[in-house]
Amino acid sequence: MADRLEPRLPAHLEVGALIRRVAAEGGFASVLHKGEADAGTVMLVLTERGLNARVYERMPDAQGHRVWTCSRTENPDDKRELSDWLDRRAASDPDLWIVELDIADGERFIGLTGSAG
Repeated sequence: MADRLEPRLPAHLEVGALIRRVAAEGGFASVLHKGEADAGTVMLVLTERGLNARVYERMPDAQGHRVWTCSRTENPDDKRELSDWLDRRAASDPDLWIVELDIADGERFIGLTGSAG
């Protein structure tokens, strides 16, 4: 099984690179929760001018590869719901990094195109 493991970039380097790329393209990025520097997992909240929030995290696919998957979208009638959910996730996993990227078509920064949901 060891040969199936994919090499991972340390979380703090991945987060830093994402923040720099978004800023270079005129967007805004912010760390909402700082997790474990090397082995932490990264969850992204993608927004466009603070609206239409989509949460992406890496989930295993059928082949065992970790792929970015939309796990939650903002309820436009109750925006607090998503914030509360993110708070619970951070509380249950202190190693988790939660990073918000506020830029049009943020999915392009994780190899996806178009908006989810």
